[in-house]
Amino acid sequence: MAHLIVKNNIKEAVNELDKEKSVTSVAEEVGRELERKVEEIIINGIKRAKANGRRTLQARDL
Repeated sequence: MAHLIVKNNIKEAVNELDKEKSVTSVAEEVGRELERKVEEIIINGIKRAKANGRRTLQARDL
């Protein structure tokens, strides 16, 4: 499967979202877990689209 998560962007996203700047580093396994979660969300979205008789994955399926 194609990689959906760009490893270099994770720390940048954490820095942007962490307004208090309390997290200074990101462990390697965060990328792997994030990838797993995104795959799970997409798989469930595909199932929902199919259940609704559509061949197009839409935001509401996620």
